[in-house]
Amino acid sequence: MVLCNFCPRSCSIEEGKVGFCGIRTCQNGSIVLLSYGQTTGLAVDPIEKKPLNHFYPGSRVLSFGSIGCNFNCRFCQNWTTARSRDLSQLQIAATPEQIVEQAKRFQCQSVAFTYNEPIIWSEYALDVARLCRREGIKTVAASNGFISEEKRDEFFDLMDAANIDLKSFSDDFYRTYCHSWLEPVLETLRYLARRSRTWLEVTTLLIPTLNDSESELELLSRWLVRNLGAETPIHFSAFHPAYQLTTLSSTPVQTLFRAREIAISAGLRFVYTGNIDDPAGQTTYCPQCRQTVISRQRYRVDEYNIDNESCCRFCGQTIAGQFEE
Repeated sequence: MVLCNFCPRSCSIEEGKVGFCGIRTCQNGSIVLLSYGQTTGLAVDPIEKKPLNHFYPGSRVLSFGSIGCNFNCRFCQNWTTARSRDLSQLQIAATPEQIVEQAKRFQCQSVAFTYNEPIIWSEYALDVARLCRREGIKTVAASNGFISEEKRDEFFDLMDAANIDLKSFSDDFYRTYCHSWLEPVLETLRYLARRSRTWLEVTTLLIPTLNDSESELELLSRWLVRNLGAETPIHFSAFHPAYQLTTLSSTPVQTLFRAREIAISAGLRFVYTGNIDDPAGQTTYCPQCRQTVISRQRYRVDEYNIDNESCCRFCGQTIAGQFEE
C-alpha cells in the first residue's frame, strides 16, 4: 500500500488497486499514472471557451483531457469521461512532443489541460507544460483547484493561466454534491492570487435552488474581493440537467444577470455571464472610463481596444490580464 499525495484525499492505494480518481494505481510499491501519454481527444478552441477573457483574447488554444476525477459532482457536465474507469476511452496516444507539434500546426498560442481534472494526471500535464515553455507556448489549467499543498507549487509554477471552478461557497454543498470539501479549493485560490505568477480567473456554475441564493452570491463575491482582489475575473455559468441531477431545471438567464449585479455591487470589476446569449455580460469594460475595451459574442471577439501596454485605448487605464496588441 502506498500514499498518493497529489490531492487532499491522500488515498492509500493497495497494490493493483486505484485511488478515488480512478487513474492512479500502485504498481510494485509506487504510484503509477495509468493514462500517461493518452487522451480522449484534442480540439482547437478559442481561449474564451476555457473560459479566460483576460488571457490573450481571441487566441487559439489546443485543448485535451483524460478520464477520471478527484471529485464526484452529481451535476458533472463531462461525467462520461470524468467518472469513467474505462481506459479504452483514451483512444489517442500523444507524447508531449506530439502535443506541442499539434499546437504549432494549428497556430495555437497555448495548450489547455481540460475536460477532466488535470491535477490527477499531473505527471503528463507537467511534461507537456515543460516542453511548451521551452517552445514559447503558453499553458492553461481548467481545474477544480483540489490539490495538495505540497504539490501546488510544482503544478501551478508551470501554468501560465488557470480557471478554477468554484462550485459553491458552501462546504455542505461540496460534501453533498461533489463528495469533496471546500477549504483546499479556497487555499488554491488564495495561493494563485497572492503567491503565484499564474493568471487567475474563476468560474461558478449556478444551479437552481442549490447554490444560487443572493446571500451565498454576496458572500462569495465579497470573499473574492477580499482574498483575490477586485480585478480577478469571475464567470457565472448556466446549469443544464446532467448526470445525477436531471430533475432540476436549467438556470434561468435572470439568475445569471442577478449574480452579475451582485458581484459588481460587491466590488468585482470584471464579471461575466457564460454559455448564454448576453453580449453586455460578456463584454470587458474599462474600470475607469467604462468604455468597451473588448466586445464579445459568446466566444467571438468583435471589438478590441487594448494597446500593447495592456491599457485602455480611450483613457490609458491598465487592464488586468495578459494581452497583446
